Amino acid sequence: MSAPDGSPVGAERSIGQLFATATTELSALVHDEIALAKAQLKQDVKRGATSGGAFTAAGLLLLFSLPMLNFALAYGIRTWSDWNLALCFLLSFAANVLVAAALALIGVVFAKKAKKGRGPQKVAASMKESAGVLQNAKPHPRPALEDRTPPAVEAVARSSS
Repeated sequence: MSAPDGSPVGAERSIGQLFATATTELSALVHDEIALAKAQLKQDVKRGATSGGAFTAAGLLLLFSLPMLNFALAYGIRTWSDWNLALCFLLSFAANVLVAAALALIGVVFAKKAKKGRGPQKVAASMKESAGVLQNAKPHPRPALEDRTPPAVEAVARSSS
């Protein structure tokens, strides 16, 4: 088994290797956080666009279909029931309002979902958590500087003095 940089587990690694590994992992973490933020923002924008589309469809339906649907429905009701023509037109208008209200309700549901998204806030909290973990990280205890001096260096140092 080996460490991510290819060195055997448990082997002493130099400070440069440790720093390179930490830099690589931190860079990957930042890239992953940015990708997460982009994905969450994309989802929030999609929900907002769906909401806007539903509201637009509701308005356009109410606006453009009222004359044609009112005439067709009113004359259809008049044919089937022999009621007064004014009442038939009122009933056809009520049917159009119900359809538009259903589309507006769909728009409200998607607008609330888009508002709840909070994508960037989740990413910011995750980044703060990662920074907190890195700040609280303690290095492994190292032997004192004089304890780490190899015996060959000590011999050379004694012979030269």
